[in-house]
Amino acid sequence: MPLLPLPKLHPHPPPTCPRALSSLLLSLSTSRALPQGQQLHSHLFKSGSIPSSSPSSPFSLLSNHLITFYSRCSLPLLSLRAFLDLPSPPSPPSWSALLSSLSQNGLPSLALSSFRSMLLAGVPVSDRSLPSAAKSAAAIAAPALARSLHALAVKSPFAVDVFVASSIVDMYAKCGLLADARQMFDGMPHRNVVSWSALICGYADGGLNADALDVFKSALLDEVEVNDFTFSCVVRVCAASTLLDLGAQVHARAVKAGLDVSPFVGSALISLYSKCGLAEHAYQVFEEMPERNLGAWNAVLIASAQHGHITAAFERFEYMKTAGFRPNYITFLCLLTACSHAGLVDEGKRYFALMPEHSIEPGPEHYAAMVDLLGRTGRIPEALVFIETMPMEPTESVWGALLTACRIHKDADTAAIAANRLFATGSRSSGAHMLLSGTYAAAGRYVDAARARKAMRDCGVRKETGLSWLEAGGRVHTFVSSDRSHWRSEEIYKVLEEVGERMEAAGYKADTSGVLRDVDGEEKAAAVRYHSERLAIGLGLLIVPEGVAIRVMKNLRVCNDCHTAIKYLSKCTGRTVVLRDNHRFHRFENGECSCRDFW
Repeated sequence: MPLLPLPKLHPHPPPTCPRALSSLLLSLSTSRALPQGQQLHSHLFKSGSIPSSSPSSPFSLLSNHLITFYSRCSLPLLSLRAFLDLPSPPSPPSWSALLSSLSQNGLPSLALSSFRSMLLAGVPVSDRSLPSAAKSAAAIAAPALARSLHALAVKSPFAVDVFVASSIVDMYAKCGLLADARQMFDGMPHRNVVSWSALICGYADGGLNADALDVFKSALLDEVEVNDFTFSCVVRVCAASTLLDLGAQVHARAVKAGLDVSPFVGSALISLYSKCGLAEHAYQVFEEMPERNLGAWNAVLIASAQHGHITAAFERFEYMKTAGFRPNYITFLCLLTACSHAGLVDEGKRYFALMPEHSIEPGPEHYAAMVDLLGRTGRIPEALVFIETMPMEPTESVWGALLTACRIHKDADTAAIAANRLFATGSRSSGAHMLLSGTYAAAGRYVDAARARKAMRDCGVRKETGLSWLEAGGRVHTFVSSDRSHWRSEEIYKVLEEVGERMEAAGYKADTSGVLRDVDGEEKAAAVRYHSERLAIGLGLLIVPEGVAIRVMKNLRVCNDCHTAIKYLSKCTGRTVVLRDNHRFHRFENGECSCRDFW
């Protein structure tokens, strides 16, 4: 029987079908399988499949997929290497893939430089390259560049494309050009969730919370299927404005949409409930999160710190590291804040020294937190030495922290030094002037206190109005000191007088050391009796149901007398009062405060 002929041997294996290779590379790109993808890249290179000699070759698509592959693996410089290996000139899709990789992976300057090179090469803009350029301009917050890119888009056929227009809205919003963002948004013939979210978050980041909520309501009326990014922005607005009822409604809508599982929404909800004084709700959201990111851990750490749950903050930090999360700049700021709120100097120094071990360089906020910690514990000379040895120029917040400590400990001489250094930074903070004046007054130096107030007036700086507000009955009720504009003011003053008599019988005596004028005792007592937080609490006694905590927010630091008075009020009425001032939360129950009189 004759032997069968042997198969003909080829010196090289035949090239694999381009379509099959593309599908394989796309699969590896989706799964971010870096080692396997690099092996395939090596095979393609050795087999001569790439680079292709012609941009129209079916193998040219493989090079574009390689650029995208390295982008999804967060290796934009390897995307650039794959791009540079392309034949000259690169095709428009190749340019778009490169720009997307650079802009999506935090290299906005390089992305914009590449975009300029693309234009110089005569490659026209597209509906893929324009959004990448807009994202990069937004990342570096360059208003002039933003307007130039918009002009370029207008000259192209893609100005009305929903993706291009949405990216321009987002670019304008992140550059602080909210009027331009709104004009662009209003002129769009079609909008998607990206355009709606960009405008909402732009208003939120710009502090225009009412506008952000109005746009969100319009999105719901238009039946836009908002995403987790939109919800997280709206929840952040509610947190910033301490709108608990509205925030809870947004939370409920997120649950119905199945978006509460998002770590971004979860992080925002933690901040919402924490800032509204409901620490346990914040912790519950954190514990029920199916997926956590570093933002969620940082949110629960700052919640623990601000509510005085210091041991819990330290324990959560250790759990976070065990879970595989590396602490970042914000994490250590949370820990230093916790130490400051509890006066734990040794722990604060330890965490501050730990930062370089995690490749984190302490920033101005960390130094300010350390100064705050040292100053509040009475170590003002040490805090001053610490400032003088800083490797950077002390910021306004650093000198402000020292000035606050001087006010607490009635160190008028160091306060004057801190105030002068603070004003030398160009600060026009009314709080700094008032802290200096208050420090002089507390030390009995009323002439110097009057001079400090006169200097503030001469500089044209106006004192920030002390405000307190209470959300109840579907409304936000706002008060200033000795306010009688509320429609229930007579009842408020009456209930405070009644409770005041019981407080005095229990031993309360007014602390008038914070009064800035040299007047008699009765006038001093009258000056502190109806501060804004007391009026808000008075309304709470009238309209907040028994068994529910009275939650009051304040924009300034609570004074010593009000702090003492609210402790007596909680004891005499049996009510729980949660007060948030500009530094921390105070929970008053049965005559005691959660801050243990350290704030």
